[in-house]
Amino acid sequence: MIVFTFVHMKKLDLNNSRLLTPTMLDVFLKENDLLDTLTTIGSSAQGKPIYSYHKGNGPFKVLMWSQMHGNESTSTKAMLDFWMYLKTPAAFNLLDQCTFVMIPQLNPDGSDAYTRFNANEVDLNRDAIELSQPESIVLRSVYDQFEPHYCFNLHGQRTVFTAGNTYIPATISFLAPSADKNRTVTAARELAMGLIVSANNKLQKSIPDAVGRYDDSFNINCVGDYFTSLNTPTVLFEAGHFKDDYHRIIVRKHVLEAIIAMCNTIASSSITDFNVNSYFEIPENYKNLRDVEIFNIKTSTEGNFKTSANSVFYQFKELKKGADVVFIPEIELLDEGLKGLLKIDAQQHDALKNIVLDPLNPDYENLTKTISLLIYV
Repeated sequence: MIVFTFVHMKKLDLNNSRLLTPTMLDVFLKENDLLDTLTTIGSSAQGKPIYSYHKGNGPFKVLMWSQMHGNESTSTKAMLDFWMYLKTPAAFNLLDQCTFVMIPQLNPDGSDAYTRFNANEVDLNRDAIELSQPESIVLRSVYDQFEPHYCFNLHGQRTVFTAGNTYIPATISFLAPSADKNRTVTAARELAMGLIVSANNKLQKSIPDAVGRYDDSFNINCVGDYFTSLNTPTVLFEAGHFKDDYHRIIVRKHVLEAIIAMCNTIASSSITDFNVNSYFEIPENYKNLRDVEIFNIKTSTEGNFKTSANSVFYQFKELKKGADVVFIPEIELLDEGLKGLLKIDAQQHDALKNIVLDPLNPDYENLTKTISLLIYV
C-alpha cells in the first residue's frame, strides 16, 4: 500500500512535498533569515525574479545552480540546507577559503509549474550555445562575471536509475562532464573527478553501494559540457531515490553531505589527493527499476502475449495538483529485466488473482485500470 500525504503547517516545511515553487522559496528565505546578500540577477521568461546568494570571501570561487529543470527540487532544498550550514561555526573554514555564488532556482517558471522546461518549453540544459532563453543568458552572465574556479550543476533523477547493473536505487549520481567527443580527461575534468571521488568516499559510509555515475556522452549544448570545455571543473549532481523516500528527505540529506564534502576538499586544496581512477570505479547508472511490480499474474497462453515473469510494472508520473505533487501510476508491460521497488503478489489479492493479462481480451483496458487502482488501496 502506498499513501502519499502532504501536511500543511503554519511554518513552511520543505519535507512535506516535492514541490518547491518561487513563492515557497520566498517564504523559506524569509522565515530562515536568508535574505542577506540575496541579489536579483535577472528575470525568467514570465518575468519572475531569479536570485543569487553570495557568501564567503575566500580565494576559491564556487558557482552553484539548481532547478534548471523545474521539477527537480531535491537538490535545491539541499542547497538551501547548505546555506543554513554556512551560518554555523562548522563552516567558518569554508567561508575563509571559498567564495560562493548560488542560484537556487534558475527556472522559476518551470518550478512553479513543476515541469522540466521553462515557460517557452525549452530545456535550459540544452541551451548552452544558442542562449535562446533569458534564464540561460542569466547563468552565462553570472559565469562570465564571477569567473568561478568550480561549478556545481544540481539536478534530480527519476526512480528508475540504479547504481550499476544492480537493483539498488542510485540515491545520488555524479558526472564529470566531457569536454569533447572523445571524452578526454582534461585538466578541468580531472579536477571534477577528484571532487566526485572525495564525495563518494564519504557517501559510501552512509549509503554503501548507492552512488552512481551518470552517462558522459558529450553534448556541447549541455551547460556542464560547455563549461568543462572552457576549462572550468564542473560537477553534475543527480539527486536520486532511496527506498520509500518519495519526498526525497533522505536523499536531500545525502546531497547536502556531498556538497559539504566537495567544498571541504576545495577549501583544503586536497583534490589531487584523490585518485582519478577511482572515479571510473563508481558504477554507471542502469535503468533497472520501476516503482511497483505486480507479479504472479495469470497470463494468456495464446497469441503474442507470453512471459515467464508473469509481472507488470508501474512507474509514477509526477504531476502538480494544487499546492502538491501527486504520483500517477503508468503501466509498463512485461520487461523481464526489471524489478519493482514495491512488490505485490497478485495471487494474494482477491481483485487480482483471477485477472488474465491478454491484450486481445475486450476487458483488458479495464483490467489494467483495476490493477492501477489497487496501488492506492
